[in-house]
Amino acid sequence: MTDKHTKMAAQFVANIPHANALGMTVSEIGEGKAVMALPYNSDFIGDPQTGVIHGGAVSALMDTCCGAAVMCHPSSPGGTATIDLRIDYMRAATPGQTLTTTAHCYHITRSVAFVRAITTDEDTTLPVATATGAFTVEGRRGV
Repeated sequence: MTDKHTKMAAQFVANIPHANALGMTVSEIGEGKAVMALPYNSDFIGDPQTGVIHGGAVSALMDTCCGAAVMCHPSSPGGTATIDLRIDYMRAATPGQTLTTTAHCYHITRSVAFVRAITTDEDTTLPVATATGAFTVEGRRGV
């Protein structure tokens, strides 16, 4: 893993307008792993009766974190874009709690990177959501 990959991935996240608007932060990045947080914000409530954060905010966090994991993988040559992202929502996030996503880029081919992610709130034993995805790999040569 080079500092180049880490810096590129961090800049990637910092320059995404919706990531900034949602208040996403990167807490760990490197070697194909990214950890990002989304603090609770009442502006992003999906159900006013329960105070639960909207699923769109959760999916944005997961997608962004997965992209960062691809970009900081040692074999990644640069940018990426989502090809496919399947998200399974396991339960509602607890109102008032920060969401944390951990994404691992576990395999890269010439043109596709494969990622798994888990999002939790303060109860880390029961995920809020899990995801698997495929992302583009720009400019990679060989296998």
